[in-house]
Amino acid sequence: MTRGDGLEPRGDTTPRLRASWQRSARYGVPDDEVKPVFTATVDTGSLLFECGDEVLRGLHATLADEPISLMLTDSEGLVLSRLCGDPGMTRSLDRVHLAPGFSYAESNAGTNGLALALADRTPSLVRAGEHYCTSLRGYTCAAVPVLDPITGALAGSVNLTTWSEQSSGLLLALAQTAAGHTTSLMLARASGRRPRPAPRGEVFRVYADRIDPPELSAAWQHALLEAMDTMGRGRTVAVVGEPGAGKTALAALARRELHPRERVLNARPPAPDDVDAWLAMWSPEVGKADTCVIVSGVDALPAWAAGELAARFTGHPTGFVLTASDSAAIPKPLMSFVDTVVELPPLRLRPDDILPLAHHFAHRARGRAVSFTPAAARALATHDWPENAKQLRRVVAEAAARADTVDTHHLPPEVFTTTGHRLSRLQAMERDEIVRCLAQPGATVVRAAAELGMGRATIYRKMAQYGIKNRQLRS
Repeated sequence: MTRGDGLEPRGDTTPRLRASWQRSARYGVPDDEVKPVFTATVDTGSLLFECGDEVLRGLHATLADEPISLMLTDSEGLVLSRLCGDPGMTRSLDRVHLAPGFSYAESNAGTNGLALALADRTPSLVRAGEHYCTSLRGYTCAAVPVLDPITGALAGSVNLTTWSEQSSGLLLALAQTAAGHTTSLMLARASGRRPRPAPRGEVFRVYADRIDPPELSAAWQHALLEAMDTMGRGRTVAVVGEPGAGKTALAALARRELHPRERVLNARPPAPDDVDAWLAMWSPEVGKADTCVIVSGVDALPAWAAGELAARFTGHPTGFVLTASDSAAIPKPLMSFVDTVVELPPLRLRPDDILPLAHHFAHRARGRAVSFTPAAARALATHDWPENAKQLRRVVAEAAARADTVDTHHLPPEVFTTTGHRLSRLQAMERDEIVRCLAQPGATVVRAAAELGMGRATIYRKMAQYGIKNRQLRS
């Protein structure tokens, strides 16, 4: 395969591969020699490294005599670890700097397996001549992205590399198995929180809430007014902030305030393999009169999909709103459309919003007003809500389903703890039992210790360990 016009490979190649070559050319990557950026240290203390390295070492033990290198990278393409039992392969990889501490991101090394997997967030196989740099064409690389099982964020990738003349049929399957085992191990060693569901690419209409939105804090109002001002001038807005903070809700409310009769659609990102169907479902709506599309989580889109989306937005600058985790994460093809970035602070920095939102979510869930005891209100108001308004909505909806007046024993144990570190499933069960006993009417530490078969000193030590706030458990 030759370079052709310098912007894309020639021959029967996929659109993803051609798009990657075009990006590599725009990055100015040299085509004759790979020159990755070197970082002196790598993060070996992360959950990704702990679990991924363990999985790869187990796989390496079964492939010890094979000319295959097994690698783990972070989300930016930095190689964290490399295992290879073939001396010739090891020396060859050293010559092209495919080793721990070097970044093989697309912007540094051009089209390669791990870079393409990270850019498009989907399993990728790059054979010999499909590499952008000629110095990499002696290899075939299979890579699979690893997603954080709790947040869904891109954590890194598993990369398997072998000689180009070796069979590649099994390589991608092995990489997928290793990535899947890494994710499962990360979940097992996480805090016991529920895993994030796989993206399904939902597209739905946002209707006006039957309940008036609550009066929220100055921080929320400032972000809302900034969004409305930009939209009112016919400009494009991107709302950024932590997952669950309420970015889509803010964008929808801003559009409703400006255009009460407008049809508002929300398009959530799909799994990478479903992007074509997802785009076909809703992109024809862009540019229609009295229609606005809020495209959520554009930072989770594959790189090639961001380019396709940008092409559909061209000529319709006022027909859409974007949301993302932060402005730096917005893909460059989409960022060129953005006139104003509105940052929505997380809920822990908007404590005055917690109780108004709690009453609002409870009313929506139960269909009528719900009250909170002083102890329950205190517990809600002082929790740091790591998953933001999304977590608050879930907690309050579950509690409101049980009573018109929510007390502490209606709230889950997570509201009464601040651990600051992941808990094993066994630790989470122990914490939940302690909270359950302390939340009972008239409970004391002495009675809880007796019920659990623990000493009082042990209960106090466990309360400190799990960050259990006994004062909030008392009505």
